[in-house]
Amino acid sequence: MKIALDVMGGDCGAPPNVQGAIEACRALPDIEVVLVGNEATIRDEMKKHGHIGKLPLSIRHASEVVGMHEPPVDACRSKPDASIMVCAKLLSEGYVDGLVSAGNSGATMTASLFHLKRIEGISRPAIATIIPTISSHCVMLDMGANVDCKPKHLLQFAVMGTVYFHTIFKKERPTVGLLSIGEEEGKGNELTFETHTLLKNSGLNYIGNVEGRDIPMGKADIVVCDGFVGNVVLKFGEGLGAAILKFIRQEIKKRPLAILGSLLMTGVFKSIKAKMDPHEYGGAPLLGVKGVSIVCHGGSNAYAIKNALQEAGELIKDNVNGQIHSQLINISQQIVLA
Repeated sequence: MKIALDVMGGDCGAPPNVQGAIEACRALPDIEVVLVGNEATIRDEMKKHGHIGKLPLSIRHASEVVGMHEPPVDACRSKPDASIMVCAKLLSEGYVDGLVSAGNSGATMTASLFHLKRIEGISRPAIATIIPTISSHCVMLDMGANVDCKPKHLLQFAVMGTVYFHTIFKKERPTVGLLSIGEEEGKGNELTFETHTLLKNSGLNYIGNVEGRDIPMGKADIVVCDGFVGNVVLKFGEGLGAAILKFIRQEIKKRPLAILGSLLMTGVFKSIKAKMDPHEYGGAPLLGVKGVSIVCHGGSNAYAIKNALQEAGELIKDNVNGQIHSQLINISQQIVLA
C-alpha cells in the first residue's frame, strides 16, 4: 500500500513527518510512503537519519504550503501545488492508496473533496475521532467538519462510524448513541428528535440518546452529533485531561509523602497518560470521501505520524469506503432518508 504524507503540514513542519515516515516504513512491511513537499527540505531532513536507502520512501515535490491559519478554501484554490493538494491529487489519480496530513484540517477536507469527491450516498463527510473510555473506546463524529447538519447527515455519520469502529476494533454490531441533553426520547432539539426516529428505523444497533457524561463511561461505541457540538466536546476533553494531570502534579508537590507515593504509582500514571494521549491513535479519518484521508493533530510528533500511517494502511486493506457504501444501500432499503 502506498500512502502520501503531507510533509509540510503541522506545527513543526518536516522533522516529525519525515521521522514518522521512516519509523513506519521500518515497522510496517506493507507500507510505502510518498513524502510530499519541498524536495530540498525533505532530503535535508532525511540525511539526519543516516542510511535509509533501502526503505520504501519516495519524494514528490510540491512548491507551496497551506499555512495552519490560512482560509482553507481560498488557500487551496490559489495554491494548486500546495503539498496537501498534491497529496489529494495523487490519491485521486490512483498513484497512492491513501493520504495523511497534520496540516490545516480545513485544507485537508477541502483538498479531499476537491480531488476525491464523496462516496455515493454521502452528503457530508465527517471527521471521526477515537475517545478512550472506561470500558474500551468510543468513536465520535462529526468532530468539526460540519457545523450545521440535518438528520440525514447524522444518520450517515452513524453508518460511517459503525463501519469504522468494526474495522478498527473488530466488534460485530457496535452500539450507536445520539448525543443529546437527556436520555429520554422527548429531550433535545429538532435535529435530535428527527434523527432519533431515523436511527430507530435504520437497522443499526441504536441504543437511544446519550449524554455527555456517558461518553467516557463507554455507554455507546459510536456517538453521533453535529460538528459544532463534537468539536466543543473534543476540545473540552483535551483541556480537561491536561488540567487533571496538572492538578495531580500540583497536589503531589504540596505533600512530601505524596511524592513517595507517586513514585510507586509511576507505572499507573504512564498507563493512564498513554490511554489519554491522542498521539497513540495517530489521526482521525475523514469518512465519506472516495479515498482514505487521515487528519492528524497539528502538534503530532513522529510517533503519531507513524500511527496515522498504520491506521491509513488498515483502512485501505479493509476497504472501509466499500463497506460504507454497502451499508448505505442496505439502510436505504429500510427507510427513506429525510
